Amino acid sequence: MKKHLVFWVEEYFYNPTSFQKILSFLLLPLSWLYCFGMYLRYKNKTLEDFSLKIVSVGNLSVGGSGKTPLVSALALRYENVAIVLRGYGRESKGLVVVKESQKILCDVRMSGDEAMIYAHKIPHAIIIVSEDRKEGILKAKELGAKLLFLDDAYSKHDIKKLDILIEVESSNKSCLPSGPFRERLWDSKDVLLLKEERDFKRVVELKNQKPKMSLVTAIARPSRLDRFLPEVISKNYFEDHHAFSENELLEVLRKDKSDSLLVTYKDFVKIENYNLPLSLLDLSMEVDERVFEAIGNYIAKEN
Repeated sequence: MKKHLVFWVEEYFYNPTSFQKILSFLLLPLSWLYCFGMYLRYKNKTLEDFSLKIVSVGNLSVGGSGKTPLVSALALRYENVAIVLRGYGRESKGLVVVKESQKILCDVRMSGDEAMIYAHKIPHAIIIVSEDRKEGILKAKELGAKLLFLDDAYSKHDIKKLDILIEVESSNKSCLPSGPFRERLWDSKDVLLLKEERDFKRVVELKNQKPKMSLVTAIARPSRLDRFLPEVISKNYFEDHHAFSENELLEVLRKDKSDSLLVTYKDFVKIENYNLPLSLLDLSMEVDERVFEAIGNYIAKEN
């Protein structure tokens, strides 16, 4: 039931049917109220300075945009760096230090999939999950971080930071619940807006390719993978952050008689311990130097 609801909502926001377009139109008054409420929330926040350079990377709309590979590409460039994120989909609560310097301190169930990607991809970084971002920032500072990246924290208007937003193409520009936008790009807020193919490019490496592969993935808007896919026997989509069981993966292998399961890194970190035959679509980002120059200028600027 949850899976069907998630996919229905993704279709409603990004590829609506005629019925969904009518529903979206009818919900516009609620969207206006919601957006006005978010504006009032923004205007009533007071900035808190943590005496630490903080960069937030996110997007305004619901669904995937490439935040995780972009944060990874940016954080790899710097020393004494930390990443703080909510840790959506994890089984733990509160603040958890996922990785301190070179050592991973918990498993993916405690960290969530995105945090574990960072732990694997950025060997020198401190990784912290915390619903309370301010608590996470203070812990990262205590552990020696000099530069901190916040994953998806545009809406944290009470934290002094550089906001980087990924522009997501959508024909529906409305706020929730009529459209996919969680918040507007407020005129008085200083933001670095990045666009794919202009400011960054996705690079996909296919590892351990097999003659017969079945795609299995649990990412938002999985059709985004289509342009990177080799030929596959089947496409098996699960809701974003889905916790795979070994049996459901074995069932795909049996049903398709495939040689391996083709997965993204977000899926890989959750199923690597099952010791199943896996092929990997490993996504990374090539980031334009202008983005690093903007971050460098922010770091060099006096508080």
